[in-house]
Formats: sequence, C-alpha cells, structure tokens
Amino acid sequence: MPQTPGPDPAVPQAPLPDPNDNRRQVLYWRLLARLFDHEEQPALESASLAVVEDIGLPPALLDPGASVDSVVQRHPSLAAELEGLMAPGPDGDGGRDRAAEVRRAALASKVLLNVFSTGSGTVTAGQLARWQSDAGWLERALGCPPGGLRGGRTEAGGAAGLGPELGSIEAGLVARMQLREVLADPALAAQLTPSMSLIEQLLRDKDNLSGVALANAKSLIRRYVDEVAEVLRTQVEKATAGELDRSVPPKRVYRNLDLDRTVWKNLTNWSPEEERLYVDRLYYRHTVRRTTPQRLIVVVDQSGSMVDSMVNCTILASIFAGLPKVDVHLIAYDTRALDLTPWVHDPFDVLLRTNLGGGNDGPVAMAMARPKIAEPRSTAMVWISDFYEFSRSQPLFEGIEAVYRSGVKFIPVGSVTSSGRQEVNPWFRERFKTLGTPVISGHIDKLVHELKTFLT
Repeated sequence: MPQTPGPDPAVPQAPLPDPNDNRRQVLYWRLLARLFDHEEQPALESASLAVVEDIGLPPALLDPGASVDSVVQRHPSLAAELEGLMAPGPDGDGGRDRAAEVRRAALASKVLLNVFSTGSGTVTAGQLARWQSDAGWLERALGCPPGGLRGGRTEAGGAAGLGPELGSIEAGLVARMQLREVLADPALAAQLTPSMSLIEQLLRDKDNLSGVALANAKSLIRRYVDEVAEVLRTQVEKATAGELDRSVPPKRVYRNLDLDRTVWKNLTNWSPEEERLYVDRLYYRHTVRRTTPQRLIVVVDQSGSMVDSMVNCTILASIFAGLPKVDVHLIAYDTRALDLTPWVHDPFDVLLRTNLGGGNDGPVAMAMARPKIAEPRSTAMVWISDFYEFSRSQPLFEGIEAVYRSGVKFIPVGSVTSSGRQEVNPWFRERFKTLGTPVISGHIDKLVHELKTFLT
C-alpha cells in the first residue's frame, strides 16, 4: 500500500495552539456573560470551574456571593497578587507568560464582577459595605489606594476616568437602600462606611430624620468630614509655608544656631599652635516666614449638581480660616444666598446648615459677596459653580468683571470634585478665558495650588 507522506520539513508548520489561550478566553466569556446577563450560563460556569481548579485557584473566585475580602481571608497569599493586578507594568522583553495571563484573568474577573454587577432590588447596609470593600480592591488592583478613585483624595493617574463611574454605581446602591430604616438601627448604621455618595444622600434627607437616625447621620457626616479634612490639611500646610522673611532678625536661641556658617565665617580665627577655633560671632538661621494679611471670599453654588464641591470647599475654607492672618468668608447660594462665615471654622456645622438642590441665582450671591471686599489687591474671590445661570448669565458676568477690574484675584472653579471631573457653561468658560481668569481644573489639588500662589 502507498505510504502517506509526512510533513515536509522544508515547509514551516503552524504552531500548536496554546491551551492557556483557550482557558483565558473561557474566563473572559464568562465575565462578559455575567456582566450583561444575570442568568447563569451552565456551560461557561462548568468550563470556568475546570480552569480555576486546573490552575490552582480557589473555586470561591466564581461564587458571586463571596466578597473579595472573604476570599482573601481564606487564601491570604492572593492579597499580594491582587495588588497592582491591573496596573500598567513596565515593558517586557516581548515574551508572554500565558499561564500567568490565565491566572490574572481569573482574579481580575472576580474583582470586576463584584464591582460592576450589582443586581437589582433593595440594598442592605451589609451589601453596600461589601461593595465598598470590593471597590477598594479594584482600586488597589489598578494601583490606587482604597478611595483613590471614588473619594478623590489622591490623583489616580490613568485610571482616574473610572472614578465618576464608580461614584455613580455607589450612588445607585445608596439610592436603593432603605436609608432611614438603616440609620434608625445603630447596628445597621455601624456597618455604613461614609463616602461622598452616602454623605450627599444624608445631606439631602437630613430634614426628614430625627432621634437615633439623625444622630447616626450626623456621626457619619462628621467621620467623613474629619477624614477629608486630614488629607486637605496636609496639602494646605505644604502649600502655604511661605518664604523666609529675612527682614526679621533671627531669634538668637540655640535651636536656630547655624553651626556650619558659624565655623566657616570664623575660620580666620583658627590657631594652629593651640589647635583651637576662636569664635567672634555666632550666626543664626532665619525661621520667620513672610505672610501678608489676606482676605479669602469663597462662594459656592449649592444647587443639586454641586454637592461634591460644597463638601470639599466648606472643609477647605475651614482649614484656610485656621491659618494666621487669613480672613475667610464663606457664602453658599442656590436661588438665595446664605452667609456661612460665622461657622466657617466648623465644616460639619456648615454642611448641616446647607440646603442642597434647587436652582441658582449668582447675582444674589455676588450682591452679598461684594461688600466683603475691603482691600481689593489683598483679596481673593474663589467662585465654585458650573455657571449655568441662563437669563442671569450676563448680570453675573458683569459683576465678576467689575470685581476683577477692581484688583481682586478672581478664581473661577468649575467644580471641586473627588474625581476632578467638571462641567462648565461654555458661555462663561470663553468669557473667563478672554478676561484672563480661565476656569481651573476641577481637582481640589489645583485650587490649593492657586490659593498657595496668592497667599505666598
């Protein structure tokens, strides 16, 4: 019988498919199916279970009811693998470790499903706490600290665009909670972790709360304010140190003694015979920093779209109010203006006095702010708003222009948000640019930098 010819060694053969490619594809197909259809696909589930067990990972990764925390508690070694799991890494030598890619796909699928597949129906305090924890693991997997995307307390690099999406998901979960009932139960309220989404809901609903529920709401607001204030206070202290004031003689105390300069200046008094340095004069370091009395007027739009700004700016205003020789005034407005200056040192008290929501009337706020300008050239006015004034746009801009022409440093801010995302009326944006006062970025770090420049 004729023999079947074998492969011609001169002809290049296609490489055999790597089984790890199929494994990775199975895991990603399951991820997509779960995200877009809550009905379980038995074939994908059984195939994914086989993959997970084959690569030595726990089957709990496929359990939609298990939090990432619970998986890590039972398998502590996974914590290190989750850190920076989805963060951009350094360019390699071009080779691929397909087995490692399958492992990463299994771990990443767990984190992504727990965060982005939130189901429907009423949300309990425990479910919200679990989601917040899982979102924290996603942030760590992306190379950000927990809260770095949702809370905006740090820059989140290339992953910053996810911040608004996570915030939106969390806000949806909070809206699905029976929040008043949760707050009325101290055990359930203790499970809540304060976040911007939760604080917004509490501020909107505070007038409908009483007794234990109101006390728990205030406790959550206080905790959040204290956490954010600690971060902002550090930023402000670094930004407003000021330059050394060499016009003020240094205080002649030992802790200010400049030993290096003293030795250098007295080297001519060195006695070789006695091997002794005679000191004619001591030199001291300047420690007094130059500060100038300044007035800071912060005007915040408290309409429905500006809650994040309201929280951040009341905290920031209270921190600047605590600095020496800085006179801070705080005005909040919607269709009415409210002078919150008497309470500016306590952002918690300020927030409880605000009434979030409704429209806005910038000219009313300007009418309250302008009389506070005593010395224009030593005054900064920070105006935080999306500037959607509609029929009042022209009167507000004319008032702003007059303030700016008088010598006041006017700083328009689109918003001071956790994520840095901002939306500003294009009509105002173009006029501010022409005026020479462009709207600064919405991230709070940029506002701190602008105020540092003014105060120093």
